[in-house]
Amino acid sequence: MNSVAMKAMDRRYISRVIRGMPATDGAGVELTRVIGQPALPMLDPFLMLDAFRSDRPGDYIAGFPPHPHRGFETVSYLLAGRMRHEDNAGHAGVIEPGGVQWMTAARGIVHSEMPEQEGGLLEGFQLWVNLPAAHKMDPPAYQEHPAGIIPEERHDNGTRVRVIAGETALGTHGPINQPLTRPLYLDVALPADQTLQEQLPAHHNAFVYVINGEVKAEDADGRELSLQRDELGVLSHGESVSLGAGERDARFLLIAGRPLNEPVARGGPFVMNTKAEIRQAFDDYESGRF
Repeated sequence: MNSVAMKAMDRRYISRVIRGMPATDGAGVELTRVIGQPALPMLDPFLMLDAFRSDRPGDYIAGFPPHPHRGFETVSYLLAGRMRHEDNAGHAGVIEPGGVQWMTAARGIVHSEMPEQEGGLLEGFQLWVNLPAAHKMDPPAYQEHPAGIIPEERHDNGTRVRVIAGETALGTHGPINQPLTRPLYLDVALPADQTLQEQLPAHHNAFVYVINGEVKAEDADGRELSLQRDELGVLSHGESVSLGAGERDARFLLIAGRPLNEPVARGGPFVMNTKAEIRQAFDDYESGRF
């Protein structure tokens, strides 16, 4: 097989397009559920992706009062606004624009996430990342970083890439370290009519989520496909991806992770491997053992 054919096989394309659906969570927060809905229940190891964007306080002010988690990680990334986090282990802090909190709930934690504002725009994402069975009962842990700690890669064509987790083709490392799923989490600002070429681990599951503008990529037949705001494109497997902006500047998330290929049992705020483990999680929580 010649090198051109090999490169074509290594290139990722858009295999599915998912439109986020309106949802309500917490104490009445209005959001868009992208992963974790009927059209895309999960993309191993990613269990859920919620996007929230509103300048109406009534959509978010009630926040997420104390609630438990076990068996996975929550990743909160803010573009605008401020969110206060507190948990039953005494950990507290405020996530501000451009900041990330990577919380490993593992064996169990009870926490709250409440807006630290009474008005204005609140915009960001929460991603749930599964943990392997052997690590679901590890101690809880946090990786928290303000905007100034997250490196921003600048390309000659004006592209800016904020590297939250993983490593780019140019060697920029994000501050988040998670060897269990080896995630890549990029926030990309792409000028109009420009293209980003990025490398991805060949067998990681990956997706593109459009924040603003439109993002162009190829489908399985080599035809150009355009993703619009609030659409997610599931990427095929391969070692590289080419993503372009349309006539306007675009911003998108490019996220990838190593699949666990394990059974998944869900029960509200708990994600384990069996229904028995879910029942045990509810029992432990109700008995105060979190």
